[in-house]
Amino acid sequence: MFGVVFPNRSFPMDISTFAQIDPTHWVLDMNTFVGEAYDSIREVCIFLLNNFTLPPDKALAVYIQSPGSPFLFCGAVTLTRPSAVLSLPWPEPGGQLQLTADATPISAKIGVSVEDLATLPSLDVAAGQKIERLALKVGENLFNFMQSFCGVDGSKLVVPMDILDRWFKKFQERAKRDPEYLKGFAL
Repeated sequence: MFGVVFPNRSFPMDISTFAQIDPTHWVLDMNTFVGEAYDSIREVCIFLLNNFTLPPDKALAVYIQSPGSPFLFCGAVTLTRPSAVLSLPWPEPGGQLQLTADATPISAKIGVSVEDLATLPSLDVAAGQKIERLALKVGENLFNFMQSFCGVDGSKLVVPMDILDRWFKKFQERAKRDPEYLKGFAL
């Protein structure tokens, strides 16, 4: 039906790695895969296998859950988009440490479910989140640069007229010198 790969962390895994909850829901217990270091897994690639046909109005939705937190939608695959690399923005664990009946801690999980395509949020959620993080980091970089040239006039900060040009020139030069520099903004 489907398979997953954790880039740079695993070989392809098929549906048999997941516990099937019912005919349309599967869960991967992250303790069996990485133990308590689940939040070190930042991406998952999910793909439909060749022999599986998903109805055109359905999707395989992917969710993540930190211990004690609700499931969080990460993205989905469909017949027209049979594979995707999804970011895993693990939420902070919620509440108190919870235990199962046999006193083992509740672990982080990745859930996969067959759902109506029309009921899902945009499949570009991860792309939107990456753009938002990029914009925030670039804005923070600009603010820090401007702050180093600020003067104070009463309750106002005063910066030189050419501060944006200077910042942008410095930003471009650094990006040309160090290709890894921009990757730091996209994480």
